[in-house]
Amino acid sequence: MPPSTCQPRPIDWVLFLLAPVFFSSNIIFGRGITGDIGPFITAFLRWFGATLIMLPFLYRDRTACLSFVRRNPGLWLTLGILGMGICGGFVYWALTLTTASNATLIYTTSSLFIILFQWLFQGRRLIGREIVGMVIAFAGVTVIVLKGDPDALQHFRFNVGDFGVLLAAVAFAIYSMLLRKPAVAAMKPISLFGLLAASGALVLLPLAVVELLSSAPLPDSTDDWLKLAGIIVFASLSAFYCFQHAVRVFGPAKAGMTLYLMPPVSILLAILFLGERFEAYHAAGIVLVTGGVVLATAPKRRAVQAVA
Repeated sequence: MPPSTCQPRPIDWVLFLLAPVFFSSNIIFGRGITGDIGPFITAFLRWFGATLIMLPFLYRDRTACLSFVRRNPGLWLTLGILGMGICGGFVYWALTLTTASNATLIYTTSSLFIILFQWLFQGRRLIGREIVGMVIAFAGVTVIVLKGDPDALQHFRFNVGDFGVLLAAVAFAIYSMLLRKPAVAAMKPISLFGLLAASGALVLLPLAVVELLSSAPLPDSTDDWLKLAGIIVFASLSAFYCFQHAVRVFGPAKAGMTLYLMPPVSILLAILFLGERFEAYHAAGIVLVTGGVVLATAPKRRAVQAVA
């Protein structure tokens, strides 16, 4: 994997664009999960299943993995809590209290928190193109969520579930920044993902047990297990690998911009797999979101000239 100072390769851009596709698949596969399986049980099974799949990679790189856990136990568990615990079971729980539209809009602010935290704590400087691109992309997200109707703002309610998704957005921003720490960046991407999946399963286990003792529903049908399998393979393994790759190559702020693509991608997936209708506001939102992301993540002119 090239260092962040190198020009991104075509494959880097492909993985950058695939990240929101795989993250959005969570909506498709998990739509029927709510009410059928407890939220923290779902999250635990998600990351436990991912850990089992990653065991061969962890064993192959066992020396480096054991060394990382022994030297950085706090960091290892913190990443599991933030990226898999709060952004996993906690989000599933929040979605039982708020709408998908609210959650989509609120969770997209994660990229804003990344930039805000870098500005507050790391001295990051912003350029006008990044700010304009973010505003355009966020406007696109707003158009989609409000269905092109500004009057819908009057009916936008903020409840406990909304606060839960907001907390997850903050957690994902911090998780993204922690992935840049030297100890984390030194790990092989596949090995790192296996370690984080294991950490997520570990921190979610107590909450899953509490739900189980509270008689929360368990997967009891082929359909439930197929949705869980989709969440593990696409929304977990593929999505987080692509996102971690994007963080290393483009940095946490630009990688976080992939979240702006989730609403339009989710709409397209819903049209293809769920038979939902494509409306005019969908087209407007997709153009704004994609245009804003391209503007904000385009290479700096000085770097392009240097390569030329």
